[in-house]
Amino acid sequence: MPKVGMEPLRRKALVDAALRTIGHHGSLNVTMSDIAREAGVSAALAHHYFGSKQQLLLETIRSLLRDLRRDAVAALTRASGPRERLSAIVRVSFQSDQFTQETVAAWLAFYVEAQRSEETRRLLVVYTKRLRSNIMHSLGRLCPPDDAARIAEGAAALIDGLYIRHSLHAAPLGISAAGALVEDYFDVQLKRFLDNNPSTRIL
Repeated sequence: MPKVGMEPLRRKALVDAALRTIGHHGSLNVTMSDIAREAGVSAALAHHYFGSKQQLLLETIRSLLRDLRRDAVAALTRASGPRERLSAIVRVSFQSDQFTQETVAAWLAFYVEAQRSEETRRLLVVYTKRLRSNIMHSLGRLCPPDDAARIAEGAAALIDGLYIRHSLHAAPLGISAAGALVEDYFDVQLKRFLDNNPSTRIL
């Protein structure tokens, strides 16, 4: 009989193992047996908790999204004013744990899977909407709505594009320089609004 309280621990162990296994393989072409072996449990137990590999992979995406949201909320809470909150979003997007082998492999594999799986696509849309919403929330305090929407789209595209380029080792810039590039984009786009109303920096 399983010990009380073991299910959440085993589910997390399987999610963590799925992330590591995807990282080792560099794709989603892994089996429940591969993941279970990495977690140190039986394939039958993995099926018991998640039903199928697809459900385990979806939970792995949810786990990545929860971790990213937790870090974003913490960073935004510490930030003072809308411009600092934009910087907080940039820091979280380019923090080192987003560039571990396992995390990079998982994100890239899930983006590929989203072309075939509607469930995966919906989860990744949650990420894109959340990123844009966080950016828009701060920009809305710094510039008119139309400008905020335009700047937010550009910033989100820069963040995602730079992440993918670094993930593929196709970017000449380092991670910190990539973040600085997004910061420069914000500064250039917001200059005329901040120059006209410097107090909005700290609102």
